[in-house]
Amino acid sequence: MTRRQRPLVLALVHTTAGLLAAGSLVVTLWHGLEERPVAVAFGVLVAVGELTRWTGARVREPAPLGAAAALAYALLGAAAGEPTRHGLAQVVTVVVVASVIGSVPHTACGRGPTADQRARRVLSVGFAATCFQPLYNKGAFDDWVGPAYALLLIALLTLTTLFDAVLAAALAHARTRWPFVPLLRDELRGKLGTGAAVCATGAVMALGVAVVGLWALPVFSVPLLLTQLSYRRYAAVRATYRQTIASLARATEIAGYTPTGHARRVAALSLAVGRDLGMTEPELTVLEYAALMHDIGQLSLVDPVPAGATAGLSAAEQRRIALLGGAVVRQTGVDAAVAVVVERQADPCREQPLAARIVRVVNAYEEKARDAGPGGALAALEDLRLATVGEFAPEVVASLARVLSRDAGAARDHVG
Repeated sequence: MTRRQRPLVLALVHTTAGLLAAGSLVVTLWHGLEERPVAVAFGVLVAVGELTRWTGARVREPAPLGAAAALAYALLGAAAGEPTRHGLAQVVTVVVVASVIGSVPHTACGRGPTADQRARRVLSVGFAATCFQPLYNKGAFDDWVGPAYALLLIALLTLTTLFDAVLAAALAHARTRWPFVPLLRDELRGKLGTGAAVCATGAVMALGVAVVGLWALPVFSVPLLLTQLSYRRYAAVRATYRQTIASLARATEIAGYTPTGHARRVAALSLAVGRDLGMTEPELTVLEYAALMHDIGQLSLVDPVPAGATAGLSAAEQRRIALLGGAVVRQTGVDAAVAVVVERQADPCREQPLAARIVRVVNAYEEKARDAGPGGALAALEDLRLATVGEFAPEVVASLARVLSRDAGAARDHVG
């Protein structure tokens, strides 16, 4: 995907979602609502899901209850044994209106859903409803009963999940310029968690309402809501954990061993390189924590290294600092994998794990480039390329060059 194609992808997705929502609203207003109690019940559930959405946490599905209710309504074929007559337009209209109502408090606080999240919700629900409603209303599924009908809903939900994962990865690729395949892989892996719970709840809701009516909605929504509240606490703990690590990383800055913001800059650039090289989300978490704490071993030095530039020290001294840093990390209770990355920064690059290679290259680049003035970034990259064989991993240096080139391109696009 070229630089000019990326804004076109975003515009195409958002425009398609907007046209689908607007067209569905017009059709529904023209023909009126079918089965109003059913539409209102599902609309209320979607709105409640939006009201209880996660904010301030890095999660793939911030409103799982709302997503499950929307998918259940898209795949609803009967209510209390009576066939339903609502179609694609009504499904999209109910979901869009309920989502907007439920997100009003969050939007007022500046934490509402993004344009990408809104577009994904509209298009994913529209995809599910398109696959099911027209065929159901024509009687194509009349012979599907019992387990066969349940398997049909599961198959449609699986297709919808794949569609949403591809859509999410495409939007993220267009916005961040990270490689598409690793983004898609992470999206699919994320669907195995909350995504699986959303799909299962949506299928059970649709089947339950078909048999016992609307009383099935509160019964089957409570478990997902409780799970959502529990996961919110878990997300808050993770956020506090990361803040603690960031605070520990600042110890070297407060003590005057490293320049202000050095650890944060190395962590941010390391994450970008890790994504470019296709690392998974768990691996990126370890990489981020290790990058934040990579200099903590310098606290053992009697005299600080000028500007914290350890790349100019002897190999033996670098290794001693790295081992002391790993020992400090282990004492903090952080994941042992983080300590391993910190400890092995000074190893020969061929023997290092990928995360240690990345931290080593990015740290050296940041030290060389920060005070070099105009052209310092290019000079630092050239120094890394021309370094002694085995000192820096060539594939990581090449990835760093790609990341810096993309960032420069993004800046040019913004100015243009």
